[in-house]
Amino acid sequence: MDLSLDETQQQIQDSTRDFVRGACSRDTLVKFDKDPAGIASGLWPQIAKMGWMGMALPEEYGGTGNSLTDVALLFEELGAGPVPGPHFSSGVLCARLLLEAGSDAQKKKWLPQIASGERVFALAATEGHYGWAPEYVRLMAAKEGAGYKLSGSKAFVHDAMYATDLLVLVRTDEGVTLVRVDARAGGVKIRTLEGFVQSLAEVTLDKVMVGPDDVVGKLGAAWDAMHRTMLQTVPILCAYKVGGCKSVFEMSLQYTKDRLQFGQPIGKFQRVQDHVIHIVNYMDAARWTTYEALYKLDSKQEAASSVHMAKSVASEGYMRATDYGHEVHAGIGVSREYGLTLHTKMSRSLYACLGAPKDHRRMMERSLGLVS
Repeated sequence: MDLSLDETQQQIQDSTRDFVRGACSRDTLVKFDKDPAGIASGLWPQIAKMGWMGMALPEEYGGTGNSLTDVALLFEELGAGPVPGPHFSSGVLCARLLLEAGSDAQKKKWLPQIASGERVFALAATEGHYGWAPEYVRLMAAKEGAGYKLSGSKAFVHDAMYATDLLVLVRTDEGVTLVRVDARAGGVKIRTLEGFVQSLAEVTLDKVMVGPDDVVGKLGAAWDAMHRTMLQTVPILCAYKVGGCKSVFEMSLQYTKDRLQFGQPIGKFQRVQDHVIHIVNYMDAARWTTYEALYKLDSKQEAASSVHMAKSVASEGYMRATDYGHEVHAGIGVSREYGLTLHTKMSRSLYACLGAPKDHRRMMERSLGLVS
């Protein structure tokens, strides 16, 4: 397995790193943390202009047809910020889901606009009784004329506050079905969830009508398309977490050199060294499981068990790396202006995105044939 970067990948990594350092300084990211609405007017136009939202899409739909590893390298550098915004939700997750499930007409209509950043999609999948399996989709779509009427709510929806369109998993007589909803339609209410989370919202639908053209793909076939999409997109989300671990490590290592106690850098104390080693171990575990999964996907090998392993390891690793980062930094680490809490919040916000580690461990067992 050769994980060395080719020339194109090196350019992607370098250009993204330069963008994050220039446009996403620590002060800027802290400002967005305090006022997430500023992302739509301040950061999103710059990201869209870079053409990054089309990297996961074929050229026929306005994308650039990059490999999954190419896209992951982009997201690893964005995760180092961590750069907030709907770049994963719209440009990767929803884009690939439409590619898997949508009709030719829907792909031609929506995907080029996603690639250009003109439209922003977000996936509304989970509900208050959280779980990542088809039986947890309970929002009913009532047949009305040629379309459907939706009433209910979705919880923990990533990036809904930036969305022009929502892809909503609902239940019809045929089973779990995917529909597109105009995020600004009457009856749609998006409430940002407050607290120690980032870019999460509750979406409430009150008698919202969707037409037959807004039913994405076949009735009752959405979960199969969702599963195929997960296998392609989860490692890219993991790469974002790898970037977060890397940033936490670099911040912590530098602090052990700069902070003096008893007349010497705290990095000379064995207990502090232990904390840094824990961060390195979590970072490396997340990195190598993630890029093994990407390698298998890009080389058309069976990758399901590796994808589930990567998600479990990267989610736990990012959260634990921030925990040990706080052990290194002690009091200063909880200061919002310092920047470490940006990663702490992001690691918690993304922990269960597309399935919690326990869900993926269960799916890994099934993919290996260990359980039925």
